[in-house]
Amino acid sequence: MKRPPELYFLFLLHLLLSLNALVGGGLLIAEPSGSLLGMSPDWLRHTPFTTYLLPGLILFVMVGLFPLLTLFGLLLRANWPWVQVANIYSDKHWAWAYSLFSGIILLTWITVQQLITQYFWLQPILLIMGLLILVFTLLPRVQQYYSLKNEGHVF
Repeated sequence: MKRPPELYFLFLLHLLLSLNALVGGGLLIAEPSGSLLGMSPDWLRHTPFTTYLLPGLILFVMVGLFPLLTLFGLLLRANWPWVQVANIYSDKHWAWAYSLFSGIILLTWITVQQLITQYFWLQPILLIMGLLILVFTLLPRVQQYYSLKNEGHVF
């Protein structure tokens, strides 16, 4: 089956999400005060964190590296057994499931961030991005493209 055109937008969403989180998380890890991103330590007042180090690590790994892994899986439809462990959809390629997880992780990250910190202009953009990742992942042609039943084999 040929790649559906809407899949290219899903690739772009994962790439932009990953790059944004890798840079943001990397800067928070490099300078846990948040000053490299213009973030005030006061924004952490009502959170369990005293610095941005742990949030930076979570951002880097879960919102940066995870969507990057997902992007490579979506692009290559790679058969990497070690990533199958978290695929809860036996009839879909692992990267399709991970794409859903990426959208859910992003929506959860931003929702929690909005509840416990000060408003930041990227939050609504990232909420929309998370929703778009879910919508494009759930499109019927995208689901069919990553269906294991239609391929007759396991990736």
